[in-house]
Amino acid sequence: MTGRTDQAPDEEQDQGLSAPDTAFTALLEDSVEDLYEQAPCGYLSTLMDGTIAKINTTLLEWLGLSRRDVAGRMRFTDLLTVGGKLYHETHFAPLLQMNGEVGGIALDIKTADGQRMPVLVTSKVKTSHNGEPMLVRTTIFDARDRRAYETELLRARRTAEEARRQAEADRERLQEALAVLQRSLLPAELPTVPGLEASSYYHTASPDLLGGDFYDLFPLGADRWAFFLGDVCGKGPQAAAVTSLTRYTLRAAALHDPDPVTVLTTLNTVLHERYQSIDPRYCTAIFGVLQPGNGHASVHMASGGHPSALIQRADNTTHYLPTPGGMLIGVLPQARFTAAHTQLFPGDTLLLYTDGLTEARTGPERKLYGEDALRAFVAEQPGSGPQALVTALSGLLAGFGDGLDDDTALLALGVPAALPASLSEDLICAG
Repeated sequence: MTGRTDQAPDEEQDQGLSAPDTAFTALLEDSVEDLYEQAPCGYLSTLMDGTIAKINTTLLEWLGLSRRDVAGRMRFTDLLTVGGKLYHETHFAPLLQMNGEVGGIALDIKTADGQRMPVLVTSKVKTSHNGEPMLVRTTIFDARDRRAYETELLRARRTAEEARRQAEADRERLQEALAVLQRSLLPAELPTVPGLEASSYYHTASPDLLGGDFYDLFPLGADRWAFFLGDVCGKGPQAAAVTSLTRYTLRAAALHDPDPVTVLTTLNTVLHERYQSIDPRYCTAIFGVLQPGNGHASVHMASGGHPSALIQRADNTTHYLPTPGGMLIGVLPQARFTAAHTQLFPGDTLLLYTDGLTEARTGPERKLYGEDALRAFVAEQPGSGPQALVTALSGLLAGFGDGLDDDTALLALGVPAALPASLSEDLICAG
């Protein structure tokens, strides 16, 4: 027994393999075949005319077909959907013929029950030792998860696009609503005042925010007219609410007692009582009364913390009408306001403005435009009346560009210039 035991290894060595080596080789062959058949992707080999010569179990299971149904009986294109077959013929096959390989192409295969299955296909031509093409080896990866991911991305993109369009539509509607509300806080047009000329302008710095600037001109009776211009602190709906309250308070107070100081005192009481305990709000304003006379107009006005009115005389001299000491409106329960009087003669114009004009930033150093520059600008304009002055100032505002970051309101009132004697005679004769 000992001799026979010693002889077995010698015989195996003569055959060139030991028993473990033989078992390993057999196991390796089984593993390679099993790896091909049960791989996590599909494998197939086709002849050069596309006939399927070999296909692995994984792909057969995806297709729901048996090996005898496929091998030698079907072409690769028979596995594709109509769209996939068209793409294969027009793109895939020509690229494979030119380059010898094609990688990562998205196609759809059809299963036995008629379902579409998205896959990624990679093909490579195998050639003989003399370079002749022999067959095509193709690897097919399941792309259902990827397709689901892409579908979800596409759905999310469409949802985002729809949300963006909705947001733009909402923004447009909001801007329209803000514009309507802004217009409701200002007179649609100024009334015609016998013996006087009036002009106004409103510059909106941001279409997305309601401004707090306001103005008005309205009759008091007995040939008297009230006017006011002001600026509420802040922007947005809260400022708009204060603006609305301010405008209607000034109108109501003026009809009760048109004295400018009394009107501003009433407004101060209303704002202070309304906002002191919840959200302090205040404003600046000029209120005045105009009374046209024989070729002139008397002006009685008062200011509460507002920039002084500017007067352009017919001879182009320009000066401010000082109202020193006027306090902000709505801050304190008791506020002091300063009254001022002047006369407007033919060719004279009274200009009221909000501080967006004088606080505009100009030049490389972004300096404040300032009251001195405004007075110099007005002095350079011909004394052609309120409309001409407001037109010139609106051009000035436009020239500030992004240096004008606050809303600006303008209100100009004046007495028309007297006609030359010769022209008056011509008009009388023509009449």
